[in-house]
Amino acid sequence: MRIGDAAAAAGTTPRALRFYEERGLLPPPDRTAAGQREYGPEAVNRVRVIRALLALGLTVEDLASRSHRLDLLAADPPRSCASEGDFGPDTFAPVVEQRLAALDAEIARLTRLREALARHAGAVTP
Repeated sequence: MRIGDAAAAAGTTPRALRFYEERGLLPPPDRTAAGQREYGPEAVNRVRVIRALLALGLTVEDLASRSHRLDLLAADPPRSCASEGDFGPDTFAPVVEQRLAALDAEIARLTRLREALARHAGAVTP
C-alpha cells in the first residue's frame, strides 16, 4: 500500500512515516517503478507499536537504540523483546528503567513545586 494508505491504517500521517524511516525506526520500504514507497502489513504493525511506545513516554531516541527489537513487539501475538531473565543491554529493560527514573525525578520536582506554591498561596492574604 502507498504511504497515505499505510499512514491511515496505522493511525498517523505520511510525514510521521517518513520521520520514523529517517530516524531508523522503520526500515526503508520497497519502492514502485515510479519511486513511490510501498508498505506492507508488517510496516503498519511496526508503526502501531512505535506509536504505542511513544504514547507510553519513551522517546524516538529510546526506540532507535532498540529498533532491531521492534519487530518482536509487532508480531501477532507480540513476542518478548528479551529471553526470560535476560535484561542485558540489548533489551528494552535498560531504556524503560532510565525512562521510569526520569519520570520519577519529574514527579518529585513537580511535587516540590506544588508544595511550595501551596505554602506561598497560604501565606498570601486577600
